[in-house]
Amino acid sequence: MNTVRIGIVGMGNIGKHHADYLLAGKVPRCELTAVCSTSPHKLEPYRAKGLQIFDRAEKLLQSRDLDAVIIATPHYQHTSLGITALEAGLHLMVEKPISAHKADAERLIAGAQKYPDQVFAAMFQLRVEPRYLKIRSLIQNGELGDIVRLSWIITDWFRTEAYYASGGWRATWRGEGGGVLLNQCLHNLDVMAWLLGLPTRVRGFCQLGRYHNIEVEDNVTAYLEYPNGATGVFITSTGEAPGTNRFEVAGTRGKLVLENNRLAFTRNEADMIEFSQAVKVGFSKPDVWNVEIPFDNAPAPHASIMQNFIEAILDGAPLIAPGEEGLHSVELANVMLYSSLMNQTVELPMDGAAFEKKLQQLIAESKFKKKVVEIKNDDFTKSFNR
Repeated sequence: MNTVRIGIVGMGNIGKHHADYLLAGKVPRCELTAVCSTSPHKLEPYRAKGLQIFDRAEKLLQSRDLDAVIIATPHYQHTSLGITALEAGLHLMVEKPISAHKADAERLIAGAQKYPDQVFAAMFQLRVEPRYLKIRSLIQNGELGDIVRLSWIITDWFRTEAYYASGGWRATWRGEGGGVLLNQCLHNLDVMAWLLGLPTRVRGFCQLGRYHNIEVEDNVTAYLEYPNGATGVFITSTGEAPGTNRFEVAGTRGKLVLENNRLAFTRNEADMIEFSQAVKVGFSKPDVWNVEIPFDNAPAPHASIMQNFIEAILDGAPLIAPGEEGLHSVELANVMLYSSLMNQTVELPMDGAAFEKKLQQLIAESKFKKKVVEIKNDDFTKSFNR
């Protein structure tokens, strides 16, 4: 195989975005050959381009003219369609989140483990952004010393009532399984786990429908504790404007702050713990260097992750975002919400079955009704957040 033939299931905003860059030839050695949607009007432009079109996912997944598939449907379908794709012999790329909740994510991962020769990847494009690659390098090479604290205030995920009304599945327990944590923040939560690992304890405080006519969380503050004693705070919202995006990581050798497209490193000349134990005066701090760390934006991050997926299929290249690592962001989103719903601190790894049971209860007891109004000609790329 010299060229990977790809299909896309789900032609909403993100599915269309994947189709656009694939059809533009931005990913060498692959070809978009088929698309699937339950909305006929979304398929007609691709019929005119000569692609195969399908109105049911199962038909596309059973096609013999594909080598790989992108699952870009609403969350709850990711697990079942992902397993069906693997069983059909296809390589699998799943949009975020890989599943709506941890128990389903574990089912998908278990399904993928049955097919070790098929590539299973997740679309976490922030992993190719130079800003996070530089932070990762500083952490891994010891420049920050031992991590002692982190905070991420990511409240610039502002969304309007029109956004939530644009799909019947959006911001409902039955259709999405959560709100800002599971939808908007999965990339941020993935970056946190990728850079720093998972915490051991989480206490979440989530407000449901504070800013919007929805039944899921749109305002969150969570406290995290890590195995080495480090602590963290994660704050997010889809109702706050203008909002903030500030990521701060403090270690014994200094502090990193990423904000306003600027990465600043305040570097201690001495390890703060060693300095504290060595000096003989009470009011003193290590001298610091203030370092500005330059970076560019990844020009086409989604296409970069897809290129890596193609190279993994054709060349055996290691994946930047292995599918099984998608479990981490799902677990973080779930545990923050579950902790709030149960009004208690939750230890990790969390009980995925317990959260699934609680989610099913929320679905069964929901009396929420929403009016769906389709948005046309909206610029989806404005939703991308670095």
